[in-house]
Amino acid sequence: MTKNTPKIFYLFLTFHLIIWTLIPSLTNKNLPLDTIEALAWASNMDWGFNKHPPLSAFSVEVFYQVFGSQDWAYYFLSQIFVVSAFFVVWIFSKEFFKNQNYCLISVLLLEGVYFYNFTTPEFNVNVSQLPFWALSVLYVWKGFKDNKTSDWLLFGLFAGLGILSKYLFIYLLVAIDVFFIYIIIKKQTNFKGLISLLPFFLVLFPHLVWLMENDYITITYGLHRTGTGDQNIADHFLHPLIFLGKQIGILIPLFVMFLFAISKFKTKFDFKDKKLLFLLTINIVPIILMFLTSLIVGVKIRTMWMTPFYLFFGVLLVYLFEKRIDLKKINKFVTVFLLFFILAPIIYSYVSISKTDKRTDYPGKEIARLVENRWYKNFSNEIGIVVGDEWFGGNLSYHLSSRPKWFNKLDKNSENLGKKGGVIYTGNPKILKEICPGVFGTIKPIGICMIGSR
Repeated sequence: MTKNTPKIFYLFLTFHLIIWTLIPSLTNKNLPLDTIEALAWASNMDWGFNKHPPLSAFSVEVFYQVFGSQDWAYYFLSQIFVVSAFFVVWIFSKEFFKNQNYCLISVLLLEGVYFYNFTTPEFNVNVSQLPFWALSVLYVWKGFKDNKTSDWLLFGLFAGLGILSKYLFIYLLVAIDVFFIYIIIKKQTNFKGLISLLPFFLVLFPHLVWLMENDYITITYGLHRTGTGDQNIADHFLHPLIFLGKQIGILIPLFVMFLFAISKFKTKFDFKDKKLLFLLTINIVPIILMFLTSLIVGVKIRTMWMTPFYLFFGVLLVYLFEKRIDLKKINKFVTVFLLFFILAPIIYSYVSISKTDKRTDYPGKEIARLVENRWYKNFSNEIGIVVGDEWFGGNLSYHLSSRPKWFNKLDKNSENLGKKGGVIYTGNPKILKEICPGVFGTIKPIGICMIGSR
């Protein structure tokens, strides 16, 4: 066992955190769409929103209260979620390997999956799942192994937080249920694990109440995003094949890295090995369930939805080929790892700088400044509410100094107007110009209608 292995691991976490916070902070002019969307929701906090459950919005709101509208803070937030998931995978891998070098390889392999580097500057519901996916796996494994009440309770807590991040977290929980049923059949555990349902439902209860009060709008949106209801017979075959092709493509860099760590790509499956069965269950079963969803329902599986699914793929591969790993020849693996580790931020920087028509090139701060200047030339009160879509309206809500609440539509929320706060509507300039009862302006491509107190 190499004494320096833990130091190397923590050095890796530090560099990953710094690089992927610094690069987008320097090369992007504006936060990405999903981050702005989460900030828009956070400005008007609730137990759910029209698209997703609330945890991603809760997270950005905590950072907004501390850092305000400083873009780097939200890139930093995203990397905290990523490296905390890496740290949990490291802790989890110690349950499977006596040699910490294998634990390190299990985590370093994740740099070969672009979900854990290239796409991470955009903090969203997919990234917000990562630590809770990892923690749920860690504590359910501890629950199965030691059957301690504390482990089962922590599993229930983190599983609940995972669902509050994104409903697709349920695919991991179903896979865990499959393993739980297997263990019960083999009479290797009792029903003590059911105690995890207590913290699970306690965490979810406020959101479930919100769902019922809002006609299950989040679930409806999720079904709409998959294209449910518009399928033809061909979709039941085409979409699953596309899904599989994308997953193979995503994993190619990881497998290329791993090939440099082993002497032969050959192993034996011992299906009596409880550890192996658990690793196969948490890694493979969720992917199979996604494939079956696409096959049976005929829906598209969007690539980014798979973000947390591969967190433990490195552990699985190292466990399967542990005897084939040659630590004397590990320098080649390290070289390939460093190639991916350095290349990913370089490519991100190049794309960010060279392409000028991306969301992250939107002049959000400048537009907010122009709007604010015009507002105070016409009105005496502060801007209290912004109405519009999550992008244009959300950018104003984030960048304006008064941090107005964001609404997609005012409608039944008209009571939120109050007497002191002014309102800005954003939208189609032709329509707004005709109906605006206040001051109208245009900042391409949107129209802005300002209503305040003179």
